Amino acid sequence: MNQELGDFIEASGLMEYDPAAITRIYAGHPNRLLKRLWQTLVPIGLLLLGIGFDWLFQLLKSPERARQRAGECAELLVDLGPAFIKAGQALSTRPDIVPPVLLEELAQLQDQLPGFSSELAMACIEEDLGAPVDTIFATLEREPISAASLGQVHRGVLKGGQRVAVKVQRPGLREQITLDLYIVRNIAAWLNSNIGLIRSDLVALIDELGRRVFEEMDYLNEAQNAETFRDLHSHNPRIAVPRIYREATSRRVLTMEWIDGVKLTNLEAVRAMGIDPDDMVEVGVNCSLQQLLEHGFFHADPHPGNLLALQDGRLCYLDFGMMSEVSRESRTGLIQAVVHLVNRNFSKLSKDFVTLGFLAEDVNLEPIVPAFESVFSQALEMGVNRMDFKSVTDDMSGVMYRFPFRVPPYYALIIRSLVTLEGIALSVDPEFKILGAAYPYFARRLMEDPDPQLRQSLKEMLFDGDAFRWARLENLMASAASQAQLDLDTLLDQVLDFLFSPNGGMLRNQLVEAVIDRIDSFGWLAMRRIGRQLPRPLQPPALMMQSDWNDNEMLDLEPIRQLLSVLQQLPGFRPELLLSRLPRLLREPDARRMGFKVAKGLAERGVVRLVKVAAGVPA
Repeated sequence: MNQELGDFIEASGLMEYDPAAITRIYAGHPNRLLKRLWQTLVPIGLLLLGIGFDWLFQLLKSPERARQRAGECAELLVDLGPAFIKAGQALSTRPDIVPPVLLEELAQLQDQLPGFSSELAMACIEEDLGAPVDTIFATLEREPISAASLGQVHRGVLKGGQRVAVKVQRPGLREQITLDLYIVRNIAAWLNSNIGLIRSDLVALIDELGRRVFEEMDYLNEAQNAETFRDLHSHNPRIAVPRIYREATSRRVLTMEWIDGVKLTNLEAVRAMGIDPDDMVEVGVNCSLQQLLEHGFFHADPHPGNLLALQDGRLCYLDFGMMSEVSRESRTGLIQAVVHLVNRNFSKLSKDFVTLGFLAEDVNLEPIVPAFESVFSQALEMGVNRMDFKSVTDDMSGVMYRFPFRVPPYYALIIRSLVTLEGIALSVDPEFKILGAAYPYFARRLMEDPDPQLRQSLKEMLFDGDAFRWARLENLMASAASQAQLDLDTLLDQVLDFLFSPNGGMLRNQLVEAVIDRIDSFGWLAMRRIGRQLPRPLQPPALMMQSDWNDNEMLDLEPIRQLLSVLQQLPGFRPELLLSRLPRLLREPDARRMGFKVAKGLAERGVVRLVKVAAGVPA
């Protein structure tokens, strides 16, 4: 018993996830380990025996039977406790490991458990904050208002009168988590060694899970996450984040501002506040995309309980225990992948998956390209704005399960975040499409971001060989313009940057040729009109001959007309925005070179026309 108490105390002192330290605690002292093994391996073994029986007699070929077994697996994880719940949630974002039917059941895992006694909660507060509860709080409700796998929340009021929510960690949680992680990690090691069908490194997955759970158990870390998130979104008047009261916060106690709000999924209550739920969803989608693609620091668990609509029209984020980061390179890679998807360039899309860490560099991509084409082609027929994200991710899950994909941890959390957000949005609008909502943000980033790789992606998007795709530019700019945060000045500067960049050479040449064609045509049209005014005997025959040119077409400077047409559709566009950029145009060396090319081209065309007129040949 003393040894078991020693293990308990040693495990409670672990502040960071350390597999070696956990092994050292439990491997040499098996008493508590054997007891927990009996509690976990017996029910797991019985479930596996049942699944083995079904597989042997081919009962799993029945979709109903397969779903029943998947549901039993999810229920068992809840019964086994916090570490197994977290493991199930982690696996719910790993289509490279888990079959699609089990993936769906794990995605529905609820991180909710019964609360623990108020006496233990108050004792934890006093121990961690080093003072009696009554000296810190004016009032603190003894009964929790909600409970999850890691802790529960009490409502209270600080001595200064501030209304607060106090999150208190479950007693003995760190000790239970470390023991369960030790057991799960060893099961993962055995599966990797003995089950050849498993390609992914399950031990690495459990270690990643361990690091994240230890981060979640450290409420000081959650407090820092909340303050970082608040700072990043302080410029956005539609986003609210509760204030953290550091003087009443510790590793196991988190005290934050109490927020009165309504869950986004409670449509009647949201509308009763005079707020449009669709508007709230749009705010949430834009904020999530900004987190993912601009800040690279995102909320990985935006479930309905963590997103509240406030009376003043703001959207409030709660619970910052599960946050993740996306590197600048990965953010750029995701946007490039979207460009290749839109362009149906599945060969480059497969290479994007290598760049993003989904596939090893030595993987043969040939069989993967047609698999991508099969998954995306039909969905793209309706356009990106109408693509069904869940259907596409379900189909992609099948591809990832068949081929040697390895889902990076950051991507697994992105999918978790987007799928959860889409679920909330669908409860508000059954026709909601997350990719349609996301595309304007991708378009804005593609048009505004000076990153050289995104400049190259913009070129890929706008050119088909040597032909400039005006319809694609119009679509991109219209999509970007639907973003409330669109900076029109920056966008116009980026258009000019692109025009005078090395990547804009083909577009410059197209503009030069168009200007030469139209000015030459205008001059020829003017000559013909002057010729018609002369007395008939003096009219040059070559000027009077019919040509294939239409007068209206000759005067239509198509590329410039199209560009102006696109710009005029942007909200807030004024001609002065273009006029103010004339000094820059005059200073651009390439602009001067374009002028010389126009003059040279016109001179050459003029000489040719004069020779033809003199020879009596239609010009």
